[in-house]
Amino acid sequence: MGKGITVVGLGSGDPNQLTLGIWKILQSAGSIYVRTKEHPVMSRIAAEGIVFDSFDGVYESNESFGDVYETIARKLIEQAEEAEIVYAVPGHPMVAEKTVLLLRGYAEQAGIPLTVLGGESFLDQAFVRLGFDPIEGFQLLDSSNVTVELIRPSLHTLIGQVYDSLTASEVKLGLMDVYPDDYPVVVGHALGVEGEERIVRVPLYELDRLEGYGNLSLVYIPRSEDESLRAASFGRLHEIVGILRSPGGCPWDIEQTHASIRKNLIEETYEVLETIDDDDPDHMREELGDLLLQILLHSRMEEEIGTFNVYDVIRGLNEKLIFRHPHVFGDKAAGSAEEALKNWDAMKAQEKQMRGEDAPEASLLDGVPRDLPALMKAYKLQKKAAKAGFDWETIEGALSKIEEELAELRSGLAEGADPESLKLELGDLLFSAVNASRFLDADPEEALSLVNNKFRRRFRYIEDKLRERGSSPQSSTLEEMDALWNEAKRSE
Repeated sequence: MGKGITVVGLGSGDPNQLTLGIWKILQSAGSIYVRTKEHPVMSRIAAEGIVFDSFDGVYESNESFGDVYETIARKLIEQAEEAEIVYAVPGHPMVAEKTVLLLRGYAEQAGIPLTVLGGESFLDQAFVRLGFDPIEGFQLLDSSNVTVELIRPSLHTLIGQVYDSLTASEVKLGLMDVYPDDYPVVVGHALGVEGEERIVRVPLYELDRLEGYGNLSLVYIPRSEDESLRAASFGRLHEIVGILRSPGGCPWDIEQTHASIRKNLIEETYEVLETIDDDDPDHMREELGDLLLQILLHSRMEEEIGTFNVYDVIRGLNEKLIFRHPHVFGDKAAGSAEEALKNWDAMKAQEKQMRGEDAPEASLLDGVPRDLPALMKAYKLQKKAAKAGFDWETIEGALSKIEEELAELRSGLAEGADPESLKLELGDLLFSAVNASRFLDADPEEALSLVNNKFRRRFRYIEDKLRERGSSPQSSTLEEMDALWNEAKRSE
C-alpha cells in the first residue's frame, strides 16, 4: 500500500469557486481529513456523501493554536505512513495555513511524498470584494502579530484570522499605535460567500464592539499617503534628517560637522538626565527625542560619505545585545543581575578577542572613555582595577585612605605648597571618596547630584526668606544665612 499526502484548498467559502480538479480528488479519495468542518464548502461536500474526518476536536483538547497545529501535522504524518490520504484546508494551502508549513517539514523528514494543490484563498475575494489592486502595495498580517514595527500605512493592509472579539481587541490596540482612534477601517465576514458575506465600515475604536467574528473574518485598512500616519516611524525620522542635510534643506543643518555639534550631544544628554532626576516623563520624552536627533545627525554625516548609516548602527547594536545576553538568547543561565553582568563582561571580553584586541600590552583599564566626567571616570577605573584584585578588602581601608589624603591636604596647606601640588592632593582626596562610594554601592556621580540638588533647594530657601524680609544674600551676614540654612534643613 502506498503512502503520501495530498493537500487541497477548499477555497474562500463559495462552493462554486472550488476547482474541478480538487472536486474530483475529494470524490475519489479513500481517506480524507479536514482541519475544520466549520467552513461553508463542507456542507456541500457532506451533502454529496463524501466521508471525512475533522480535527475540530483537537482545538478543544489543546491550550494554544501552536499546539493544535503541531498535533494535527503529526497525526497526519502517522496516517500517511499507512496509506495515501487527502488533507483539505480552508482557502489556499499556502496562505495563512500553519499546519501545511509544518507538514512540509515533517513529510520531508519522514520521507513521505507531499503534494500541495492550490485553491482560491481569502485574498482573491478580498481583492475583488474590497476593491483594491495589490500591485499598489499590499501587506498581509496575522491577527496575533499586529505591531508598530510591521504596520505600514502606505500599503493596503489585510489582517487575517480575526476569529473573535478578543482577537479584534488585540488587533485594535496594535493599530492604535499607528492610526488615530477614529480612523476608518473595514471588517469583512465570509467575503464572496452568498448569503453570508458582510462588509462593515467602522471607526477603529469600535473594532472589538462588533458581533459576528468567525473563521472567515478579516480587517482591511486602505493604503494612505497621509504623512501624519508616518509620524511615529523611524523611517520617516531618517528621511526628515536626510532632507535637512540635503541641498535645499536647512542651511544650519547642512553646515554642521561632527565637531561643531559635539557640544550639542553632551548638552542633550545632560538635559535627559535632568528629566530623570526630576521624574518628569513628559519632558523626558521630548529630551530623548532631542538626543535621538543628535545620533541621527552624526549617522547621516557618515552616510553622506559612505562609511555607515543609522541602520548599520542599529544592526550593530542588535547584534551586540544578542551576543552579550547569552542567558536570554543563548544557552547560558543567569539567576540574578550579578550573574547577568558576569555574562555580559565575559562576552565583551570574547568580542575583544575576536577583534584581536586582547594583545599582551593591552591594559585592564582600557575601554574607559577618555572624555567621561572625572567623577564617573574615577569610578569606572576603580571598578576595573578591583576586578583584577587591586582593591581594599573592606570599606574601612577606603575610609582610612580618605583620612590620610585629608591629612596630606591639610599638611600641604600648612606648609604653603604650590597650587598644582594642592590640586593633586585634593584630587587624591576626591579619588579616595569615590573608592568609599563603591563599597556603599552608591554611584558617586548620582550621590553628588543628589547633594547638588539639596544645596540648590536649601539655598533657594535662604533667598526666598531673605526676599520676604526685603533683603538678599549679598546684603546679609553669614550668621543670618546659616540660621536660615538650618531652618531649611529642619523643614525637609
